[in-house]
Amino acid sequence: MTESVLLVEDVAVEGSSPSGGVISVWTLNRPGKLNALNRDSHTAIKEQCVRVEAEDSIRAVVIKGAAPPPAEDGGRSKPAAFAAGADISEFAGKSSDDVRDFFSNNAWEAVWGLSKPTIAMVDGFALGGGTELALACDIRVASSRAKFGQPEINLGLIPGGGGTQRLCRLLGYGKAMEMTLTGEMVGAEDALRLGLVNKVVEPEDLEDEAMKMAGIIARKSPYTVKVAKRAVRAALDLSFSEGVLAERSEFVALFDTEDKEIGVRAFLERDEAEWVGR
Repeated sequence: MTESVLLVEDVAVEGSSPSGGVISVWTLNRPGKLNALNRDSHTAIKEQCVRVEAEDSIRAVVIKGAAPPPAEDGGRSKPAAFAAGADISEFAGKSSDDVRDFFSNNAWEAVWGLSKPTIAMVDGFALGGGTELALACDIRVASSRAKFGQPEINLGLIPGGGGTQRLCRLLGYGKAMEMTLTGEMVGAEDALRLGLVNKVVEPEDLEDEAMKMAGIIARKSPYTVKVAKRAVRAALDLSFSEGVLAERSEFVALFDTEDKEIGVRAFLERDEAEWVGR
């Protein structure tokens, strides 16, 4: 890659067990382009997803956008952005044969497929592929100036990174259809009311809030967190009755783990659990 389109920092989690737990913080780093996602961005994210699955020390992932660059003399500074969509310059002149393989193996599905929890830290614009990247995460924490939208309709396109499906499951049919067909943006407070985001804070508090939430999760049993994520995800694919059975199966199986016994004993003895991760 000619530029570091994705900056990665592993932040130590104090009090994690097993010890050595980290939160992997990914920063989309194309601030001059409002962190728009290009092919290099997708490649870098997919590579990091492979690393996250391979390294037990990584307990959670936080994804954010780089801050806008300083304004040039006499000019206006660029707005804050999580990711203002795809890099549209890569779409010009392309046919379906040119893009099919790329969209069949993309960063959105790589993030969605992670077994470890993910948090989108959204400041400013999250449009098109940026909204879809946030939707691919498990939890979304937004600043009060965040704006979400699926403006692909204005390009003669539709969302191609799972936006129609995840919006429908998260917001319901009517609102998903409105966002897809109008291309209009949704502000932070409306996003909170609709359930598109979990929490809204002021921009200066956003990083602390997202990292605090990631830290709370990272201090739980890493094995149980994976099971919990798997159980909740089952609700998206299974009928209610099938989902209840799947949850029960996961719950019962946890009684054979060391972490269950550790957690129960710690509770009864009013002590902190020292997880072993199995």
